[in-house]
Amino acid sequence: MRKIDHMIAALDADYTDRGSSATIAAVVFECWEAEQPVAEHIVEQRDIQPYVPGEFYRRELPGLLAVLNRIEVPLEAILIDGYVWLGDKPGLGARLWDAVANKTPIVGIAKTRYRSAGAIEVIRGRSKTPLFVTAAGFDIHEAANNVARMAGSFRLLTMLKRVDQLARGLLSGHWD
Repeated sequence: MRKIDHMIAALDADYTDRGSSATIAAVVFECWEAEQPVAEHIVEQRDIQPYVPGEFYRRELPGLLAVLNRIEVPLEAILIDGYVWLGDKPGLGARLWDAVANKTPIVGIAKTRYRSAGAIEVIRGRSKTPLFVTAAGFDIHEAANNVARMAGSFRLLTMLKRVDQLARGLLSGHWD
């Protein structure tokens, strides 16, 4: 059996109706093409800061860091649903990159275009609509190629779909 030295983690959060609490999930997998996770983690957070336009990271970052603290293996990359950079401004991914002391690369995968984000478009399968990839600490072209190789059909990446469902409480039997 081969030993895996570095894993990849996909992160996502789901907020309650009133937005005062959240479930933050991480799905950890061995390689970009993985169809199954090797570990899953969930953190429940209470008393979340209210949403402030332009400061979304203040709300989401503490939960992302809390779930990352549950992961005991070194990570090759952390994937987020969203942007790393918003033009010349840092997005959630850039804030996360700073919070992990620039030690683990961040790859942002978004489904909607942000005009000045400088994202690379990735078309998967026969989809006519691209995913938008940004990165910090990772060559953006390599990140885009890795996203193109990920399991899943068209724009539905298996590991991002799984972490979304885990955060929303749609999956049972997670381990932590």
